[in-house]
Amino acid sequence: MKSLSKSALITAVLISGMSGFAAENRAQNPIVTHMFTADPTARVWDDGRLYVYPSTDAYPAIGCSLMDGYHVFSTVDMVNWTDHGEILHSRDVEWGREEGGFMWAPDCMCRNGTYYYYFPHPSATDRKTSWKTGVAVSTNPASEFKVKGYIEGLDPLIDPNVFIDDDGQAYFYHGGGQKGWPVKGGKLKENMVELDGEMLPMEGLEEFHEGPFVFKRKGIYYMIYPDRHSGELPKKGNQMRYAMSKKPLGPWESKGIMLDPTGCHTSHGSIVEYKGKWYMFYHNYALSGQNNLRSICFDEVFFNEDGTIQKVVQTGDLSRGKHMPAIQNSAK
Repeated sequence: MKSLSKSALITAVLISGMSGFAAENRAQNPIVTHMFTADPTARVWDDGRLYVYPSTDAYPAIGCSLMDGYHVFSTVDMVNWTDHGEILHSRDVEWGREEGGFMWAPDCMCRNGTYYYYFPHPSATDRKTSWKTGVAVSTNPASEFKVKGYIEGLDPLIDPNVFIDDDGQAYFYHGGGQKGWPVKGGKLKENMVELDGEMLPMEGLEEFHEGPFVFKRKGIYYMIYPDRHSGELPKKGNQMRYAMSKKPLGPWESKGIMLDPTGCHTSHGSIVEYKGKWYMFYHNYALSGQNNLRSICFDEVFFNEDGTIQKVVQTGDLSRGKHMPAIQNSAK
């Protein structure tokens, strides 16, 4: 890892949230307060840091059509968080739609010292039929990513997710974008940018909407995802559901709701183990009180003896926009 610059260290202090949850040795939710972020994918790499790869909501609130840039955040202690800056923008995507925007929920995976950053982006003005999953590559987990193209042969679905099993086989999942769009999964070749066979529909999921994320614990495969719940205040928005399987491509057995609505119309999340504890990362609207100005959070995950997941308890300041920070304008 490169040493952090003075400005990066200052940023780490600014977003650390030291005033809350000191007894729990963690930052207060939301963990990023100088900009609006959503759709967090958390990963732990060999350097010992936990990284979060979210999307970015443009401020002032101008809608998801103008979500353009991706930042990376990391921590070594769950208290101090560093913003490593913008790593990718729609202007960097040569095959992308001329108008830009629609840089939605990403993922990142490491293989043999190379980091592969997966992001959904339309290639034409009509996004509904032109979604592609782009791939950017770097030897650094938080900088120097270069777009290498996109994965050929995929349906126009969103929200890519990559999982590497214990035997080294990589799997790719994506799904959603419009009502009724499915979720599919399949194998990736060793190069991490080509499919190895056909993409298969994932069976056994209830109320799937978008945002699949797969992880493994004690020989059990889990998929978490937002459902189609809408609801009324204060319970409006998607719920996060989960399913379990004995195989990475299912069939899946739905197990119910693991995260209640967070105040946003959408939900999105990931689960990762770090230093002996499991955490779920998600977004809410605590800072802004606005659905399309979201903020990333995390809370601990607890499992029952049979492997099922206890409902995650959301913590932090949920007072809906009463502590609006000095936000950077991320619409560059």
